[in-house]
Amino acid sequence: MEKISGKVIGFELNSQDPDKAASFYANVFGWNIGAPNWGYQNVETAGGIDGGISKGPHDFPHGTRIQIEVEDLDKAILAAKQEGAVVVREKMEFDSFYLAYLVDPVGIGIGLVQSSTKGQ
Repeated sequence: MEKISGKVIGFELNSQDPDKAASFYANVFGWNIGAPNWGYQNVETAGGIDGGISKGPHDFPHGTRIQIEVEDLDKAILAAKQEGAVVVREKMEFDSFYLAYLVDPVGIGIGLVQSSTKGQ
């Protein structure tokens, strides 16, 4: 099977109380937390990998999920499924990227991201 190249580009902190989480990380670690946009708040860490905070959905109510950037989202999803991953959110289109959520064979949630040229 062809290997898919992927790099960690971000994270999501999901909880049922995202405002409390945002306050905690801002006050303890000095992270800059953006205003909510579609229930998602961008996070700028103190020089590390940036990410976001949001209210977790019913199938991922709390926890941390890394975001992995790939060149071809469809190929990456296929390869992941062949290795035992389960797709929990099919490919979604946003202004400048595509995103899908999967659970790997041991139960860890991940996001796969592919840049698009649509917004450029």
